[in-house]
Amino acid sequence: MKLRSVLRTATAVSLIAGSAAYAENIVIATVNNGDMIRMQGLTDDFTSKTGHTVEWVTLEENVLRQRVTTDITTKGGAFDIMTIGMYETPIWGANGWLVPLDDLSEEYNVDDILPAMAGGLSHDGTLYAAPFYGESSMIMYRTDLMEKAGLEMPEAPTWSFVREAAAAMTDRDNDINGICLRGKAGWGEGGAFITAMSNSFGARWFDMDWNAQFDTQPWKDTLEFYVGMMNESGPAGYATNGFNENLSLFQQGKCGMWIDATVAASFVTNPNDSTVADSVGFALAPDTGLGKRSNWLWAWALAIPAGTQKEGAAKEFIEWATSTDYIELVASKEGWANVPPGARTSLYENPNYMEVPFAKMTLDSILSADPNNSTVEESPYVGVQFAAIPEFAGIATEVSQEFSAVYAGQQSIDEALAKAQALTNDAMEAAGYR
Repeated sequence: MKLRSVLRTATAVSLIAGSAAYAENIVIATVNNGDMIRMQGLTDDFTSKTGHTVEWVTLEENVLRQRVTTDITTKGGAFDIMTIGMYETPIWGANGWLVPLDDLSEEYNVDDILPAMAGGLSHDGTLYAAPFYGESSMIMYRTDLMEKAGLEMPEAPTWSFVREAAAAMTDRDNDINGICLRGKAGWGEGGAFITAMSNSFGARWFDMDWNAQFDTQPWKDTLEFYVGMMNESGPAGYATNGFNENLSLFQQGKCGMWIDATVAASFVTNPNDSTVADSVGFALAPDTGLGKRSNWLWAWALAIPAGTQKEGAAKEFIEWATSTDYIELVASKEGWANVPPGARTSLYENPNYMEVPFAKMTLDSILSADPNNSTVEESPYVGVQFAAIPEFAGIATEVSQEFSAVYAGQQSIDEALAKAQALTNDAMEAAGYR
């Protein structure tokens, strides 16, 4: 008996020592939004289960995109996991810059990932990033202010109704703006919003021969409508407002409507953070009757750069952070309304989650976005709020800067569109598309 006891003790010590020997410290680059910050707060659960520790590099959205793009293109090796999206993943996967996620465990159940998300994070059928959460965009609005204005929000409104409602809800004396929208430069900030909006006005970035389309009437219509509505009913300084700035304004009760990421719904309805949590309604993003709504499709996802020396630990973290177990962990601590949405089919089969007020509208918005058919007229690219070509990020960042200059009153719409047309065509010609 004594010998067995000694052997058992020795074996246990050996296992602990072996586990410690293989424990890694992984470095993760991520975006500074609420869901990612919540994940950081729960990292001890991952460490207790695996022994691995995590170092976080948390960055503003535009800075994150710049940092991870620079790191992966230069093989800098600064990160073991990167938070990227549907734009980067297929391109980087095709270039061999990401580790394929084709050997995730059976318990992880990769087939449970919503098809829209898995498709957008794959190249040639291989998954290269796992969605932490998926999103579209929708209208979040103050039900009390809508009622006070004598209006009723349709489930699927037009842009004309939204502009009318924004004007009716605006109360400058009480610092209430009828509508808050992104104007901040950056292809994934204000650029994403105006591109998705332009789809509903019949605009597109390129024709079928990759000629820029900023000299067409639908783009002029889009910008004139946006600028007119925001000048009438938007907040001062909207040219520099992105997701986080508008979230703060809405939570403070300073916006009648906000059209943005569906993932924001949990933040505006959380009474711990939002002064208007008990009076928020939801509707589909607007259209103009041309058959396309102005909602996008996106996932913030976790990917592993090729060349990391900690691939095994990185995969363990991705399985932990994007699993159904993680969803249940968040639900147990903060309630079902605060779990990361839009990534897994099973979440929308869970009756506990479907009682959340915004769950169905989020799913309906995600399912209504079609990256393969996002424009009224035929276009040569895949993507709703972006064109999935390597050159897009650089071009669209410059274009968004021109648009933000319009919002700030620094140039006219015609001047901005002319510059956008020229710089886009120049870049596409240099890249060999034309």
